[in-house]
Amino acid sequence: MHPSRWGDPARAGGLPDGARGLVEMVFGVHERPALDAVTLPASGLADDLLESLRAVVGADHVHTDDATRRLRTRGKSTPDLLRQRSGDLDDAPDAVVRPGDHEEVAAVLAWAVQHHVAVVPFGGGTSVTGGLVARREGYAGLVSLDLVRMKRLLGVDRTSMTATLEPGLRGPEAEALLAAEGLTLGHYPQSFEHATIGGFAATRSSGQASAGYGRFDALVVALRVATPRGEWRLGTAPATAAGPDLRQLVLGSEGAFGVITEVTVRVRPVPAERRYEGWRWPDFATGTEAMRTLAQAGLLPTVLRLSDEAESGLNLAHPDAIGQENADGACLMITGYEGEPEVVEARRAAVAAVLEARGGRCVGAEAGEAWVRGRFDAPYLRDALLDVGVLVETLETATFWSRREAVYDVVRSALQASLGEGTLVLCHVSHVYETGCSLYFTVATPGGDHPLERWLAAKAAASDAMTAAGATITHHHAVGTDHKPWLTREIGELGGSVLRAVKADLDPTGVLNPGVLVP
Repeated sequence: MHPSRWGDPARAGGLPDGARGLVEMVFGVHERPALDAVTLPASGLADDLLESLRAVVGADHVHTDDATRRLRTRGKSTPDLLRQRSGDLDDAPDAVVRPGDHEEVAAVLAWAVQHHVAVVPFGGGTSVTGGLVARREGYAGLVSLDLVRMKRLLGVDRTSMTATLEPGLRGPEAEALLAAEGLTLGHYPQSFEHATIGGFAATRSSGQASAGYGRFDALVVALRVATPRGEWRLGTAPATAAGPDLRQLVLGSEGAFGVITEVTVRVRPVPAERRYEGWRWPDFATGTEAMRTLAQAGLLPTVLRLSDEAESGLNLAHPDAIGQENADGACLMITGYEGEPEVVEARRAAVAAVLEARGGRCVGAEAGEAWVRGRFDAPYLRDALLDVGVLVETLETATFWSRREAVYDVVRSALQASLGEGTLVLCHVSHVYETGCSLYFTVATPGGDHPLERWLAAKAAASDAMTAAGATITHHHAVGTDHKPWLTREIGELGGSVLRAVKADLDPTGVLNPGVLVP
């Protein structure tokens, strides 16, 4: 990806005309281009350590040049980008090492333990919670363990409908390999184009089609993990009562307990038909009640998302239409269906009957197709807004249906109180369960002279509000370093002690992503 922006550099661009007019009216335009000419700190690894590392994976797979190190510095949160854009690259790794298989990963970890070098596993670099910003103090150096060479489809079990993938496969690469077998994983987070299979597992990712395919952790049936203590294989059956499910210690562990080297997942046939459509609701509360009805009736479509009044009014679900008049008004819901034609039609008809009975109004396929066309584009818009001095960031949570309205209100209030006049707080629900739902907030506000400090204060206020209301600190963005101060409030002091004990057993010298996740 671009070193100081999101995604493909060829797709970077300015604001659409409609959006620029809106920005000028609401925030004003204050050009703040990113610095391109930056200087990285020199690599801190001693020459003898670099030579011994090259002996592990080959000289061609150990990189210390500035360009490669810069591309493996931090993730893609707004704080990460603000630091990058200002020329702050103090967190750059000393070297980028690219193992080719499980055995080489294990050998790199053994080298790191021997020389007490911190190791940060790196997949697609799409972390938005500081998950790639490891603690450096007390270590002989820090290396980025880049899994980009590990991109194979290792096997397909058509009888059981599972596939085993290496962790370095990006979303499109994994889907292309599976499509050649007539299969799909169906996992499409907004980071799909750049995030990897290993990253999906290590962060408990949720895709935009989670209503139909499930969260990524629900798709995982087996794992192979390299740890400083040795190889760990998990998952021998579709279900088991052989004690706690230890796969759950690895899923969401963010590279702090081990490095995922193989992921076996549930797959499905490539759908013969995909159909998406839009619905309009008089208000957010009515729409979310309809979502609850569908979830509790077992009638979920493949895709189900609802934007609140503010997000619908800005057309944020359609990035190419931001700033244009929203003729339909009210709240926009997107529904999507995938499968065999007769299954798609039957499910669509059943869902439509419930939505109509609850007060929804179908506005046709164009709204759904427009969402599909722009489903991965919002982060590019964030970059364009940062360029003109508008601070934009997202945060998310999840809660039970009975607390949904209260959590929505307190988080919005906390953000607006912290950031002040001229702040827009938008929200949508995109992941639903029988017992509750996620709430995904987008915030836009004037950046001012100190945008990073403004956002960190607002993020803290929103996080305090979430935990005080009994909601989770994160539904699918993981913990990283950004959410770690609130983790113990959610899992309790005893829960924090359990995580520290697991870390101490699997990584006794603490070389794996130090400072991330574990309180």
